Amino acid sequence: KLQEKPKDSGKVTITKTFDFAGEEVKVTKEVDANSKEAKSFLKQQEKLQSAAPASLPTVSGVKRPSGMSSLLGKIGAKKQKMSTLEKSKLDWENFKEEEGIVEELAIHNRGKDGYIERKAFLERVDHRQFEIERDIRLSRMKP
Repeated sequence: KLQEKPKDSGKVTITKTFDFAGEEVKVTKEVDANSKEAKSFLKQQEKLQSAAPASLPTVSGVKRPSGMSSLLGKIGAKKQKMSTLEKSKLDWENFKEEEGIVEELAIHNRGKDGYIERKAFLERVDHRQFEIERDIRLSRMKP
């Protein structure tokens, strides 16, 4: 299920409902109104609105869908499933926003204090140490 809430700033809020472990999870995302995702969302909304009035027949000669099956079809509409990885990512993003640590993490991850920089440094040191040890072993060998 998708919902839209247009705002003055040219942003569109998209709410999607997923099924995760038998539980209903709602994901709300705010995107720019000119983005590709927002345009496709608005097209889907127009299709849903135009299809809704057409599904109710007004002419008495037209065969109506059976009451119980159409009702069950509406109730039992399948929701898009969410994987564990996607749910973990969503939970982490929500945690960062709630705690207000988004900027702090971005600053910490770049520069000399960042995790990636430290791992690269340790890898370079290890490689350099290996080359030194190799050179010593080769120099001790007799030709």
